[in-house]
Amino acid sequence: MTDPAAALIWSQACEALAQDQYELGQKLLSDAHDRSLIPRTRARLTLYLLSVLSLYAPGDSPENFLGLHEEMQAGLQEALQDDPRLSADGLYQALRAEAQARQLGPQAAPPSDEARHALGPDGPLARYHSVCALSLQGRYPEIAAIAPAIADLPQHLRWRLRQWQARAEEAQDNLPAATHLYADAAHLTHGINRAAMLQEEAALYFQQGQFEVSKSRLAQAKALYPKMLLAGDEEGNLGLATWHYLQAQVDLATDELDSALHNIEQAAQLEQRHVDPSYGVALVWGQILSTRGQTEEALTQFQRALSIASAEDQPYAHHELGVAFLDLDRPLEAREHLEAALQTPHYPFGAEVLADLAESDYRLGHLKEAQEEAENALQQGASVPARLVLGSIAMEYYHLDEALEHYQRVAQEAAPASRDWLTAHQMAADILAQQGYPDAAAAYAHAQQALEHTDPSDDWHATLEDHLQKAGALIGKEVDGRTLN
Repeated sequence: MTDPAAALIWSQACEALAQDQYELGQKLLSDAHDRSLIPRTRARLTLYLLSVLSLYAPGDSPENFLGLHEEMQAGLQEALQDDPRLSADGLYQALRAEAQARQLGPQAAPPSDEARHALGPDGPLARYHSVCALSLQGRYPEIAAIAPAIADLPQHLRWRLRQWQARAEEAQDNLPAATHLYADAAHLTHGINRAAMLQEEAALYFQQGQFEVSKSRLAQAKALYPKMLLAGDEEGNLGLATWHYLQAQVDLATDELDSALHNIEQAAQLEQRHVDPSYGVALVWGQILSTRGQTEEALTQFQRALSIASAEDQPYAHHELGVAFLDLDRPLEAREHLEAALQTPHYPFGAEVLADLAESDYRLGHLKEAQEEAENALQQGASVPARLVLGSIAMEYYHLDEALEHYQRVAQEAAPASRDWLTAHQMAADILAQQGYPDAAAAYAHAQQALEHTDPSDDWHATLEDHLQKAGALIGKEVDGRTLN
C-alpha cells in the first residue's frame, strides 16, 4: 500500500529526475527520509531511494554490481525493519529480485508473481524493476508479458524501459525490433541520453548493413554533444568516444579510410583520458590500418586487442591476427592464431577461419590438408574464401576447368571491386587464355572487369590488356578505339 506522504515526495523527486537532476531528486528523497518520524513512510521512501540508486549502475555485468548489490540489500533490510509488512509488497520484491540479479546474474531467483504483476500506484514501478531483474538474469522472453505501459511510468523511466526492452530483443537476435525500441528510447529522452540511444540505434543499423541510415543517426547524435565537453564530464566524454568508434566503423564500411582513421584515433584518445583502453577500439583500428595496406601497424593494434580482450572476444582478435599474418605472407604465424580462434566453440566465423587455415596450409605446401579444410569451409558456408583456395589447389594440379569454375563462382558471389572479386576475374581471364579462349566472350568480360580495378603499375595490368586484345579479336570487339577482326 502506497504511503501518501512518501508518494508526494516521490512525485517531486520524479520531476527533478525527468530533467536529469539526479542529485536533487536523491536529496529530496533523502531529506524527507531523514526527517520522517513515521516508520511506514521512511520504509517507502527507502524503496524509492533504491529505485533511483539502481538507475546509475556502472554497466550491465554482475561483476560491476557488487557495491550496488550490497547497498541495495542494506536498504531493503532497513526498509523491512521499518515496515515488516513490506515483505509482501510488489515493489519491495521487485527491488530485491533486481539486487540479487546484480549479484548472481542467471543464478538469481526470478521476480515473484507479486513483483511481476503488481497493482496499485507503485505497480508500474515494481514491474519496471522486475523487467530489470529478468534482463539481468537473461530471461528475455519473459519480459514482454510484464512490461508496464510507458504512460504509466515516471518520465525518467520511460526511455530506460525501452532501453531494457531493446537489449532483450537484441540478445534474442531480433535486430529490427531492437532498432525500433532504441529509436523510441531516443524519442523519449534528451541530451546525452538521447545521443546514447541514437548511437545504439546506429550500431544496429550498421549490423544490418544499412550504413547510410547508421550515418544519419550518428549525425543526429553528434549534434547533441556540447561543442566543448568538460574534462570532468566522464559520461559525455565516454559517449563521444563511442560515437567516434561507431563512426569509424561506418567510415570503414563505406571506404572512407582517412575519416575512419581520424575517428578511431579520436576514440582512442578519449578512452585514454577517461577509461581503460577497449578491445573494440584496438580491433577496429587494426582493421582500418589493414584495409589501408598498413599491415605491420595493423598487427600492433590486433596484438593489443588480443591482450585486453575478454575470453569471448579473443577469437575475433586471433582471427584478425591470422589474416594479417597471411597478408604479410607469414603462414606459420597465421596458422597459430587461426587454430586458436577455432578452439572457441560457437565462434560465428568458424567457416571463414577454416578457409583462412586452408590458405595457410596451401602456402606451406600442405595441399592435402588445405583441400580438406577448404572443402569443410565450403560446406559450412564460407564460399568465397574456400573457393579461392580450392581454385589455387586446382591450378597446382593443372585442373583448369575445376579452377575456372571456382573463380567464376567467386566473381559472382564476392562484393564487387573487392580484393577477392578482383582476384577471381584476373584468374578466370588468365585460365581462359591458357585454354586458348574456348569462351572468348567470357575471357573478354573477365579481363575488362579486372582491368577497371587493376593499377597500371601492377604486373597483372599488361597481362590483362593482352587477354583483352586477343579475346576481343576473336569476338570482333572494339578495343582502344579499334575494331578487331
